[in-house]
Amino acid sequence: MSKLLFDPEALPVESLAGEPAIDPERLNESWLRERFASPPVWEPERFEERLMRKQEGDPTPASVLIPIVVRDDGLTMLLTQRTAHLNDHAGQISLPGGRVDEADTSPIETALRETEEEVGLHRRHIDVLGTLPDYFTGTGFRVTPVVALVQPPFDLRADPFEVAEIFEVPLAFLLDGANHQRRSIEAPGMGKRTFYAMPYDRFFIWGATAGMLRNLFHFLRA
Repeated sequence: MSKLLFDPEALPVESLAGEPAIDPERLNESWLRERFASPPVWEPERFEERLMRKQEGDPTPASVLIPIVVRDDGLTMLLTQRTAHLNDHAGQISLPGGRVDEADTSPIETALRETEEEVGLHRRHIDVLGTLPDYFTGTGFRVTPVVALVQPPFDLRADPFEVAEIFEVPLAFLLDGANHQRRSIEAPGMGKRTFYAMPYDRFFIWGATAGMLRNLFHFLRA
């Protein structure tokens, strides 16, 4: 079992990333479709997630959905809080998703299947825009982020084994470098490791989820 050896919320904020927020004129359905249809040249941020333990063997392939919900009062991001008993990333804020099954035909299929299993969001509401570069977690996963627009109205049903809560965060908040905190931990035998956190309301978004959202931010501001 992978157990977190520190409390990320207790660590001080060292700095803010501080990049300007994405132009509000870009935060709409049509602009996002155009951006993924004609992507710019951009450089993803690299992250060091070897915070808890050393990994052996090849990383396990997985996918997550980055679900951008098209609300009348602005775009939001649908996120989950994982249940406290899970082996990996217990209690953390996550994007819906999971490891690849043998029957999955693509990373997109994995993300759609896992999303329906975890939160009950049917794929008929999901319009996939594209993918971001793979993200390697400290718990041994190679995660493909699948970005999609989600069209309301829809019904959600949390899998009680995996998901403690489902919530939404304004996309404008997540796509503002002033809300991206840098915090660090001294990992035994590995030295200092820095990670991002994006606290919102009572939810502490950090680690792999914050890292993938940072790369969405870089892609959209390029």
